[in-house]
This record gives sequence, C-alpha cells and structure tokens, in this order.
Amino acid sequence: MATLSSAQRLVVKIGSALLVDKVTGAFRAAWMRSIAEDIAAIRARGTDVILVSSGSIALGRGILRLPATTLPLEQSQAAAAVGQIRLAREWEDALAPHGITTAQVLVTLEDSADRRRYLNQRATMETLLGFGVVPIVNENDTIATDEIRYGDNDRLAAQVAVTVGADQLILLSDVDGFYSANPSQDPTAIRYDVIDEITPEIEAMAGDAGSGLSKGGMKTKLLAAKTATAAGCAMAITEGSVSNPLAALEQGANVTWFTSRVDPHAARKRWIAAMKPCGVVTLDAGAARAMAEGRSLLPVGVTATEGEFGRGDPVVIRDPRGATLGQGLTRYTADEARRIVGRHSWEIEEALGYPGRAVLIHRDDMAL
Repeated sequence: MATLSSAQRLVVKIGSALLVDKVTGAFRAAWMRSIAEDIAAIRARGTDVILVSSGSIALGRGILRLPATTLPLEQSQAAAAVGQIRLAREWEDALAPHGITTAQVLVTLEDSADRRRYLNQRATMETLLGFGVVPIVNENDTIATDEIRYGDNDRLAAQVAVTVGADQLILLSDVDGFYSANPSQDPTAIRYDVIDEITPEIEAMAGDAGSGLSKGGMKTKLLAAKTATAAGCAMAITEGSVSNPLAALEQGANVTWFTSRVDPHAARKRWIAAMKPCGVVTLDAGAARAMAEGRSLLPVGVTATEGEFGRGDPVVIRDPRGATLGQGLTRYTADEARRIVGRHSWEIEEALGYPGRAVLIHRDDMAL
C-alpha cells in the first residue's frame, strides 16, 4: 500500500470549503498556515509538491458581496478574477516563511485535450519543479465556460497528476475515505482502507454525483481515481479540515488508498510507444550513445528528418545505420526541425529567428 512518506512527486487537491468558512465566508488563514508547514516538511525530504487549489470564486464572492446562491456565468467569472489574486497572494504569504517560491498556473480542459497545449503545460510545470517552485494550479474560471470546464477539481487534480507524472495524489475532502454508503445517512456504512480495483460494485456504492459529500460527490472522486491509477498514480481520500492534514495522514489518520500496479513513467512510455508516428529523425553516433545513457536529444545530434509533423507529434528515432531506437514527442515542427538540424543550442535562435527550446525530444518524452 502507498504511504505519503514514500511519495516522490505529490499532487494535493484542496477544495474551497477547506480555505473559506462556509458560514462566515472568512478565509481560514490558520488552516492554510498549518498545511504550509506540512508542505515544507514534505519538500524538505526531496518530494516535489503541486497544489490544485480551489477558492477563487468563493473568495471573490465575498469581496464583491455577491449572494450565496448560484451565480450567473458572468458574475462567477468576475468573482474568479477578483478572488484569484487573493488566493495566489495567500498561498505566497503562507509558503514564503518556509523559503518556498510559488507559481500560479491556470488551466482549462482544452489545455489537456490539445496535445500542444498539454506539452506546454507539462514543460512549464517540469521547469517550475526543477527550480524548486510549488505550482498552485486552478481551473481558469475567469474564462472557462461549461463547454471547456473540468467541472470539478477532483478531475482537474487527477489530470494534473497524469500530466506531471506524479506517483501520488491526495484529495483532501470533507470525509475520511471511501464508504460503502453515505456515512451521514447510513450508520452501517463501512470505510475501505485500500481499494485495489474499481469494480462495478465499488462504483455502485458511490451513488450519484450530487451525494453531498463534496461539490462533485464521491462519484467524481472515483472518476479521478480511475484516471490517476491508470497512469500509475496512487490516490488517497482523507479528511482535510483538521489542522496539519498531511501530517495527520502520515501519523495514521483515516484514509482510503486507491492503488496502482503501474509505474507512472512506464505508463507514459507505453502511451508514447503506441502512438502512430508522423515522421522520422535520424541521429549521429554520438547522439545515439547519449540517448542510450538516458539523455535528451539535442538538435546538434540530428543528421536528417523525414515527414511532416507538428509540435508534440510522435516521430521515429533512428541511429546512423537506420535501425529504430524508439520514438518520441518532438518539441519542434518538421519545418523548424529541418532548419536546426546539426546546430548547437546557441545557434537555434539565429536559425529560426526567435528563441527556441534547447532539446528536440526530451528524455521524458521518449520510448526506447
């Protein structure tokens, strides 16, 4: 079974109700400081942390003095625009005393559906984590409409976990795990410690999305678990309203873990290997050796390209003798790749007329 202490890359989903008091609309600053302590302790042992944080609309609603009823789309977007500034500032203020830099990342469903946007999002997140930054991710409610919305942050958090190759996802909820029935309505409901497979029987226990256990209910959490575990990411549901909820989890708080038998990196490699290639890149001997050692492919190591491909498309990778080494997702279009073949990184801007990325195919986007 997964344990939080073993996480290498962790995504934590935090709902609006944990950040904003439902009755008063006041910000729960003390709770935020407590989870900031947890995050600092987790990062101190070398774990990457990404937060998926709701709260912008709830905060903006209070600032604009909007009613506690369902808002029209325009008012909801306005509340998000006002509240997002406050939310980002609160996270910055909470984590800064621990020496942690934060970044705001706003996404929509389209950013995952479109391959190029997906790769942009992934590259940005990887770069931020490389700098030791904690990304604060939220749906871009300022511009999102029903057609391009995730709809709930459970689903968003699972997609973020897949995008960044996380091995664990924690959903901080208003219940302490997955039950056989709604525990507030059925005193005989049983909480599961571990769920290894989401069977039809388990799905039936979740009920409808409007179960009242959270914004999306337990059904959306099961959908999130399916997405995460299929990509090699274990997922946990645990009570989030207590102080230091992540520390409480490590110390034995009630939780349900959804396990995965797949390594997240292996799952991504299989996905890349199964894609239909759109072109070919041929390497020199030095680049082929570098790839065998687990390095990224630089333009200077490419001798030729074939086919018409766009950024993010899969291409076959061949050695100087024409043998296939594998395939990967290119960070340049076919036209751009042809213009930078054989060039060093510092020559890319001169060849293209604008700054480019240092690598043609990143090692995380290769299946060899």
